[in-house]
Amino acid sequence: ADHPLVGGHKGPVLDIAWCPHNDNVIASGSEDCVVKVWHIPDGGLHKTLTDPIVDLVYHQRRVGLVLWHPTALNVLLTAGSDNQVVIWNVGTGEALVELDCHPDIVYSACFNWDGSKLLTTCTKATRAIFLRHGLVFTTGFSKMSERQYSLRTPDCLGEPIVMVELDTSNGVMFPLYDPDTNLVYLCGKGDSVIRYFEITAEPPFVHYINTFQTPDPQRGIGMMPKRGCDVTSCEISRFYRLNNSGLCQVSKYLIFYRYHHDSAQKIGTLQEDLYPDTIGDTAAQSADEWIGGRDAEPILISLKDGYKPPESKASLSSHKRNVLDKMPPKGGKSPTNQGSPVSVVLYSSMRNK
Repeated sequence: ADHPLVGGHKGPVLDIAWCPHNDNVIASGSEDCVVKVWHIPDGGLHKTLTDPIVDLVYHQRRVGLVLWHPTALNVLLTAGSDNQVVIWNVGTGEALVELDCHPDIVYSACFNWDGSKLLTTCTKATRAIFLRHGLVFTTGFSKMSERQYSLRTPDCLGEPIVMVELDTSNGVMFPLYDPDTNLVYLCGKGDSVIRYFEITAEPPFVHYINTFQTPDPQRGIGMMPKRGCDVTSCEISRFYRLNNSGLCQVSKYLIFYRYHHDSAQKIGTLQEDLYPDTIGDTAAQSADEWIGGRDAEPILISLKDGYKPPESKASLSSHKRNVLDKMPPKGGKSPTNQGSPVSVVLYSSMRNK
């Protein structure tokens, strides 16, 4: 009961996201309409944290979605119940891009592999993600209220390559994706199961693998980056499930190998076919480079010797000016990119290209 918390919001916290390029930094959106970016000290909190690094003030209604850019340092996307999507340079506190084309609340957003395109949905029961090689995976409901998943191409979203009905449960399905293994995990809110599928280039494209059964239904779920998995035990993914009891359950997925007598690999060593080079925690470009039109592939690292976090990631950005120097005024607007009001939108020309 006396565990230290991050407790600076004036309303319920609706979404959180750890920075992919700094394990000490987390962003949070709240019903108080403010996005806050926090610095978590090495070793965790010793007392409740109430002072954020920066407040990002723009949205006029609650903020239900925060998402970091996969390759650009300090670039953060936020979406609120005002139907607005804002992309920030957290290092300076500036709103870089404002997207005002959805007729309803944006419920999900996903950048593609190099962060050059953005995929969003504004249908409450629908979620969509980019896969590594450019295809789009979606979840939703049919007209008969059956839960579905689909595979689509970005230039023809209205005609799915694959459309499969799963069941008639009411919970929205959240897809979590591992680009190293091309596995998609489907986690329904209120479900006590996690289904996982492999995506391949050959029909039927989406292959059911297995179902992970748990005794308690899940209220929320998060996925550990691959560099946080124990590669010596063949752990390929790790989930943190928030249960109705309020407890957080850790679920590990392990691949068990059959070893041949002539194999050069031994138990406790890295299985290289399971662990190709994975996304590291170094940004491939700066926020200024990205907003200027540059795109860059993620910087990959090998897990052969395990992940070793760099000591230089203790602060948000040591080479940036004070993040509070250039706070945008509340309700301020940056240049707007207009678009047609559709339920699923792709953005690829938001910047100076």
